[in-house]
Amino acid sequence: MPRPPRNPERSPRRAGALSRRARVWLSLTTAMTTVGGTLLLLEGRPAPRLDGLALAPLAATGSPATLESIFATRAPRQDGRWHGIVIHHSGSAVGSPASIGAQHEARGFRGLGHHFVIGNGSGMGDGDLHVGYRWLDQLPGAHAGGPDGAWHNLNSLSICLVGDGNRRPFTAAQLRRLVELTSVLCRELGLPRDRVYLHSDLAPTRDPGMLFPAVEFAEQVRGGN
Repeated sequence: MPRPPRNPERSPRRAGALSRRARVWLSLTTAMTTVGGTLLLLEGRPAPRLDGLALAPLAATGSPATLESIFATRAPRQDGRWHGIVIHHSGSAVGSPASIGAQHEARGFRGLGHHFVIGNGSGMGDGDLHVGYRWLDQLPGAHAGGPDGAWHNLNSLSICLVGDGNRRPFTAAQLRRLVELTSVLCRELGLPRDRVYLHSDLAPTRDPGMLFPAVEFAEQVRGGN
């Protein structure tokens, strides 16, 4: 079984004339380039993939039990396969699995790097859930940077919220869906709630953004069944 990462800490800042923002982007770019190379070795370079399953918002009860359909994966699930969940934002006000997947392909990844995408009403429905092919086929993701980024890409699931959490809050429907999805994944996969990370916990980035309600989210996930 893969060894879980130690408590994530940000890498030390390099001395030099680069601004803080430039150092952050340089660090992330380097990390994601390394991750991309690792994933290309794992996946090769076949045709891009964007296939997946679309689920509308849970308008009635909002119960995590109504998400049971996501566990009908194409590839059999293995006990102990997944060891964490990483929360991201797309970094853009408008987005969809296709547009985010195109960005990831441009970085050399094989289609959409996230396992799940949750819409904000611009590009896909508010609270809509896209279940990506990486989850359906139980494949590694392409989403995390930082010192343990390669480990998380292989062993952690990625949930991406469409939007820029440094510019505007996420919608109530998105956050409800995020709590529902995270809670049911933790329950069904036997993941401790302390294995749910924000990308900013792992890498020097403001992802999913300063306006992401981290404290409330953690409390709601801990209170889930």
